[in-house]
Amino acid sequence: MKRNYWRWIFAGMAATLLVAMPLLSLDAGNSGDEDLYQIPQGNYVLDYYGTLGRDTTCLGFENLKYYGASFDVATAFVNRVCGVDDIHVTRHVFNSLFGWLAIIFAGLAAVRIGGWRAGVMTMAMLFLSPRFLGHAYNNPKDTPFAAAVMMGCYFLLRFFQQFPDVKKRTVVFLSLSIALAISIRIGGLILFGYFGIFCLAYLVDRYFTIRRRDVRPAVRGWKGDVLRLSTYALIICTAGYFAGLILWPYALQSPFAHPLRAFREMSHFEIALGQIFEGYYTLSNNLPWYYTPKYILLTVPPVVLAGAAIFVIAGGLKRASRLATFMICFVAVFPVFWIVYTNANVYGGWRHAMFAYPPMVVAAGLGFNALAQWAGNRYLRMALTALPFALLIAPAAHIVRNHPYEYIYFNTFAGGIDKVYGNYEMDYYYHSTRAATEWLRAHAEKSGLEEGDKIVVGSWHASVQYFLRHDTARFESVFMRWSERGAKDWDYAIFPVTGIMPQMIKSPHFPPQNTVHTVTVDGKPVCIVLRCTDKSAYWAALARNMAGDCPPQQRNILNNNAFTDLRQAYEADPYNDFVLIALSDMYLSVNKIDSSLYYVNKLVEYYPDENNLNYIANLYEQYTLRTKNRQYAEQMIAFRRRMVADFPHEPVYYYNLAMLYVAKEDPIAGKKLMDLCMKRNGYMFNAYYYMALYLANTGNRDAALDILNKCMVKFPASVPALQKVLTPIR
Repeated sequence: MKRNYWRWIFAGMAATLLVAMPLLSLDAGNSGDEDLYQIPQGNYVLDYYGTLGRDTTCLGFENLKYYGASFDVATAFVNRVCGVDDIHVTRHVFNSLFGWLAIIFAGLAAVRIGGWRAGVMTMAMLFLSPRFLGHAYNNPKDTPFAAAVMMGCYFLLRFFQQFPDVKKRTVVFLSLSIALAISIRIGGLILFGYFGIFCLAYLVDRYFTIRRRDVRPAVRGWKGDVLRLSTYALIICTAGYFAGLILWPYALQSPFAHPLRAFREMSHFEIALGQIFEGYYTLSNNLPWYYTPKYILLTVPPVVLAGAAIFVIAGGLKRASRLATFMICFVAVFPVFWIVYTNANVYGGWRHAMFAYPPMVVAAGLGFNALAQWAGNRYLRMALTALPFALLIAPAAHIVRNHPYEYIYFNTFAGGIDKVYGNYEMDYYYHSTRAATEWLRAHAEKSGLEEGDKIVVGSWHASVQYFLRHDTARFESVFMRWSERGAKDWDYAIFPVTGIMPQMIKSPHFPPQNTVHTVTVDGKPVCIVLRCTDKSAYWAALARNMAGDCPPQQRNILNNNAFTDLRQAYEADPYNDFVLIALSDMYLSVNKIDSSLYYVNKLVEYYPDENNLNYIANLYEQYTLRTKNRQYAEQMIAFRRRMVADFPHEPVYYYNLAMLYVAKEDPIAGKKLMDLCMKRNGYMFNAYYYMALYLANTGNRDAALDILNKCMVKFPASVPALQKVLTPIR
């Protein structure tokens, strides 16, 4: 009994988390894709099965046919059968249960290798990992997938510990784990790869390693093990594969061709999403190779990183645990390595590698357990046993302070939220719109500026409309981007800081002065509620739009009205970027360049982000064309140089500056910049095209042909246009 108290702690912790995690998930907001994509797709898939395949809407809805729908269809079924009103509660509870499964199976994997104490340490570290816990509330893709892969890894571990006398239950549950992973995401096929690699590692470890200094074990019998392993692998993978297709309509249409196509599509994800990384706003397909590993280093509790390192050194050297050590380390490291090696299009931190995190925590738990076992003194052993729990106090405090926004977490290596604010994404899943909308429902008042009886709430996130669904007599929700807040009619607006340029977020003029409420994490706003106190900018935008289709006399009247309204809007809020851009543009339209410059320079002074610098560079280009003033041309080049210096991650800025040098008949400088552009983005057509033209015009025919041939490989649709360039060169 005395030896098994860790087992009772493990059981008590598992039972406590089974209750606590669903309760915690009730406070979560909706994640980014739930309302627009995943919930509709779940209902469409349910309709597909309900009509025995006659309703095929699910096969053409966005690109979601390439994903398994088990989570979405299961929750849609529960909501429909039970008549649930708040459908997100069901989804978030289910999501938390998958998070719980990931924690349980990570703990059980640690138990099988290091004992119950290792299991308890692993469960504690995984539960108190703020990023993982936050995603366990409402990430219905990555969290269930991580749970399924962790289950598969656990049963693979059990399989090889039991081999050759593998129990039927292990075979069944390993097959079900593979099926669950594939039913969520085609990436579940990775468990096939794990199985094959571990089979090879098992054979090498058993038959082809030197156990004594000069004695190699007999290799007789290895052929029988190869046959048995192959038979098991065929049965398990076949059963898991076809079971995983049951709730995936697109795969059922063609069980081999369609999953293969889905795998190709998801391996080369073409949609590029804007991300804030290292202080820059960058498209996800242009992020540096170290994006995922750096995010892991900055957002994983240091205790996990330390424990994993200890495991490799102290726990993985034992002969008896060598195969298990390899398995745990491989599944923790390989996904991150593969993302880096393939330069995968990932975003949202390390959420796409989340399935590698539970094994990483298993390694950490085993590491600290090995450290405690190493201690010969009882009191030292007690101190080392308590060490990982003590190191979890800081992430636990973050969880308590910032629930339900646990996943907005940066560790001490990063300097916490205070140091990274504006340099990295905060609430990229938009959880905070729930709290902002609930505050709005409780506090919104009519100001007298409303057009009708309802209060108009602007936001670019669909969950705002969901949270206002029972109060439509009072509120009207409209779609509105941050950049459109001066061009649309609204009374209140809700904006997560995600999608706002980092230079604006870090500006002393943010949040705007008409902010009436903020949702904060460690004191930093992750979502703001604005109240419209002056609609002059909207009236100006309306007048300018109407002026375009009017006779000259009426156009002049409308433009004068727009000027008056914009000046009033500027007096009301001199830091409003929309108003500054509109005033600059208005003055440019009447050739008052000095006035235009005044406002655009204010814009860049307040918010020196990429969009604004690019805007002022384009304005100087227009000034140059209108006035032929060399001073304006030099200013334009100066701003293009500044953009290259301030934002070296963006290849298009090298390209823009290179073309300016070419226009100034400085082709050597232009070529250097074009080379840099091509190195930073091998898929930028114009860079290849103009580089080839430059080389051809300077007599470097062979190099031009080489560039054009590469261009045709990368851009097959452009072959006809490129042939016209190739012909005279040849």
